[in-house]
Amino acid sequence: MIVSMWMSRDVVTVQPNAPVTEAAELMSAKRIRRLPVVEAGRIVGIVSARDILHAFPPDVNPFAVLAPTVSGKPVTVGHIMTSHPQTIEPDAPIETAAELMAQGKIGALPVLRAGKLVGLITESDIFRAFASFFSSAQGSARITFDISTGEDVFGWISRETWRRSLSVTSLITSRQDNLPVCVVRVAGSSVDAFLEDLWNSGHRVLNVLRYP
Repeated sequence: MIVSMWMSRDVVTVQPNAPVTEAAELMSAKRIRRLPVVEAGRIVGIVSARDILHAFPPDVNPFAVLAPTVSGKPVTVGHIMTSHPQTIEPDAPIETAAELMAQGKIGALPVLRAGKLVGLITESDIFRAFASFFSSAQGSARITFDISTGEDVFGWISRETWRRSLSVTSLITSRQDNLPVCVVRVAGSSVDAFLEDLWNSGHRVLNVLRYP
């Protein structure tokens, strides 16, 4: 999966000289929490709802229908935005976007192609993408097993599921408490036979979830 499959394409933007209250009104109207800041066709920053709230005293709500103007406080988006934000390309793997967000402790990445803003991917989009990895068809099972023996687990699963007339709906490898594991989802009438094959092959099955 790549970023362009999950990003929002109809991105609402704001200019750096726009009043902070205008950004707040846009967020409220569009029900969004972040606005890329664009100037002369190029992204120069990103502003979040948190940035706007921090720009006002605690007793003032910038998301009110009639947003107030507070003297002595930053009045334009350019004053409070994050300049030179981390960006990503639309063809980047979705896990790269997740890693950048986790490392930078940020909630969104503007998506650029040849320097032009073409989308925005947020932490919610990442959650949706990874949740799709684990969606299960009826009559399937999700099996987690130890692969510390280091063999070609993909080849083994391909052979065994073909022999048992099972379909593989997803397969990922990861680490659980520093133990290399494989999580595979299989569907068909021979799941129990496949599990027996797995045990007999010397793999330790750690977890089985069935979906009736």
